[in-house]
Amino acid sequence: MTSDNTTRSGPVKVLLETVVLVLIAVGLAVVVKTFFVQAFYIPSGSMEPGLKVNDRILVEKPSYWFGGGPSRGDIVVFKDPGHWLTAADDAPPTGGLSSVLAKIGLYPSGGHLVKRVIGVAGDTVSCCDHQGRISVNGTPLDETSYIAPQSACDGPMAGCKGWSATVPKGRLFVMGDNRSESADSSFHMCRTGDTSCDPKNAFVPVSDVVGKVVALVWPAGHAKLIHRPADFKHIAAP
Repeated sequence: MTSDNTTRSGPVKVLLETVVLVLIAVGLAVVVKTFFVQAFYIPSGSMEPGLKVNDRILVEKPSYWFGGGPSRGDIVVFKDPGHWLTAADDAPPTGGLSSVLAKIGLYPSGGHLVKRVIGVAGDTVSCCDHQGRISVNGTPLDETSYIAPQSACDGPMAGCKGWSATVPKGRLFVMGDNRSESADSSFHMCRTGDTSCDPKNAFVPVSDVVGKVVALVWPAGHAKLIHRPADFKHIAAP
């Protein structure tokens, strides 16, 4: 016959093993999230049409290890560099599982932005040429394959004429693909006569970058890998 103690130990043992396995799984997930790959969500329409509100994306981190930094054309996730976030950008994730994961630190609960790198240190970004295109170091970008359609030029929130910015060391110039809905680097540039503006506020410190967006994973019907557009390969050196 089996004793009462042995009988009771069966469910207790299963429960303990389950708890241990869950703790190990959460620990491994935290390590992966901290050092390798992290899930994010899209909080606003600033990256449409490619990335829409509440899309789930994967951000990988090793590409920027050991002195490597973001390249022109990368879509990156970064911490707010200084009062860039709106209420929509800072909204928490929606959906049951996302909310649960956010509470244990495995899903971001806000405080980050998603934009495309247009210029890196030393680059001069300007708008616009006679075809309405943004130029980097004098090389115009054909962005029609990934930005939202524009009526006049490719930089509407900052206007179409007469602006340029040279990217300081250790910083990035970023823009959203939905130019009319993206309060990005061009939006935060100092305007003529604004003596209270800090010129550095238009640029994102490389140290604030979490990683590079490599995949759209949800909704499943729109899942895809994210690649750097080819036209960024042909930009002239600063």
